[in-house]
Amino acid sequence: MAIKKGKKEEICKKVKDVVDDFSTVVFVNFHGLNVIDTTQLKSSLREDDSFYLVAKKSLVKRVLQDSSIKGEIPELDGELALAYSKDQISPARGVFEFQKKHKEKISILGGIFEGTYVDKDKMSSIAQIPSLLTLRAQFVNLINSPIQGLVIALNQIAEKQEV
Repeated sequence: MAIKKGKKEEICKKVKDVVDDFSTVVFVNFHGLNVIDTTQLKSSLREDDSFYLVAKKSLVKRVLQDSSIKGEIPELDGELALAYSKDQISPARGVFEFQKKHKEKISILGGIFEGTYVDKDKMSSIAQIPSLLTLRAQFVNLINSPIQGLVIALNQIAEKQEV
């Protein structure tokens, strides 16, 4: 179905705002994803303060060609949606996690990360970076491990001296 010129301009403006205002934009191919799954994806992204926008590929390409983003635009195959957020990792992580459950229906095509186009492999590796809370827990565990080993060794020495 053809889109009227006014609606096309509105979509282009929305896509331009997304590209200009958000540090991370993930290009998503959602071919075969039904309405129920799309609703689940949107709600899971919203929990992480991420958003999801479906737009015609030709309109997105038009906006991307006029933008000041560095690099080469990744191949945009299939039906296109944009997942975006102020957080640099949460949209990629959200789509990647959803992709695990719906392998044949959704995939990451690439995206924009810190003002540069990235391909699907790089965006998938960005998606696998643990959350800040997990990284902090790993750091604390790493710092605590030698101290814990020392305490265990001192405790064993103390037990031997008591016997």
